Parts: sequence; C-alpha cells; structure tokens
Amino acid sequence: MSDHRLRVIGLEKGFTLHNQGGMRLPVLRGIDLTVAAGECVVLKGPSGTGKSTLLRTLYGNYLVEQGHVLVRHDERVIDLATAPPRLILEMRRRTMGFVSQFLRVIPRVPTIDIVAEPLRSLGIAAQAARQRAGTLLERLAIPQRLWSLPPATFSGGEQQRVNVARGLIAEQPIIVLDEPTAALDDLNRAVVMALIDEVRRRGSAIIGIFHDVEVRDALGTRIFELPHAESA
Repeated sequence: MSDHRLRVIGLEKGFTLHNQGGMRLPVLRGIDLTVAAGECVVLKGPSGTGKSTLLRTLYGNYLVEQGHVLVRHDERVIDLATAPPRLILEMRRRTMGFVSQFLRVIPRVPTIDIVAEPLRSLGIAAQAARQRAGTLLERLAIPQRLWSLPPATFSGGEQQRVNVARGLIAEQPIIVLDEPTAALDDLNRAVVMALIDEVRRRGSAIIGIFHDVEVRDALGTRIFELPHAESA
C-alpha cells in the first residue's frame, strides 16, 4: 500500500428494501479510492450518490458486499471485507477515528471523560488524558463549568464541538469526518477547521464529507467525486 493508510478496491454496497417487496437499491458500485498520510480527501457528489454510506462502510458500520477496504493497522494491512468484529473494534480504537454529525455517548458521563476516553483506551493515564481533553475543550470554547456535566443538555453546537474533540483527541492515523462543522457558527467552524488541518499536517489520513464549500476548499487536498450507482 506504499504510504496509503486506506485503500478501497472495487467496493460495492447496496440495500434491500424489505418494505418494498425486497427491491434492491444499489448505492456504491465499483469504487476505487486511496487515502495517504497527510491527505484530506473530500467526498463530493449529489445527494443519493452514497457519500455517507461509503464513510460508514470504511468505518465498518456497514458490511462490504463486494470488493476490498484495506486499512493499514499497526504494521499490517487488514481487509474490512473479511475482518472479524473484534479486529474491527481494535482498528477503531487504535487506527481509525470517526466524527459524525451527532454525539452518541453513554448518559450521565461527564463531558471531560467522554472526550478523554479514546486516550484512556490507548493506555494513557487518566490525569494526562483529562488534561489533553481540557485543552481541546478550552480551544473549542466549551466553558470549564460544563466539563463535569454530561453533554445531553448542551446546545447542538456545543455537542458537536464535544464530538469533534473526542474524535480528534487521539490523532489516529486515519480520521473519518461526516460533516464535522454542520452545526457550528463561523467562529467555532474556523477553530474546528484549524484543528482538522493540524491533525492532517501531523500525518493523519483524512476522508470526509463537507457540504460547506468554504470548508471543503480550505481543508481538502483532493476531491473524490462519487458517480451515481446506475452510471458507475
């Protein structure tokens, strides 16, 4: 895979609509894609071309139907098409971070511990992990008085910034981003953009969806346009 952290070969993915008599809906067909260290590849295409489906397949949330998703994990390459669930979970812990549009966390856990958890899972001491989490939360303008509270009652923008902090804190070799700035005002959007770019410059391979043209142009080092499944 040379310096490629992620490589997709001939990926196909569709869905069976059981409430429509088992009709088959193709979404991804014949996708070939590579993402190298230090790149930010932006997925582009009209609604319905499968951008979110591709991200979820890369992260192992959706099964690979045909083709290969090759991930450089530690010193080896694993294929998500055949990897057992335990290996996919280990890959997520050590190799691939994910920032979605929505924060999904265990209720009643303090915000600072939610953000620190990816570092704790890597064996980082609690104090060091919480200190790093606090630094990120400060930079993302989450007031310190909120750190001990669970984020369920936070505003949408505050929850999204917590989500970004959690997804970027470990600076994993591969980062998957699904509209990380969608709920943010201009000021906080600029901070998140700067954080993403810093992580990329330090060597992470990033792939993401950014509907905001300004964000896409500022962060993307390369555009990957998805074809409609019917024309792929």
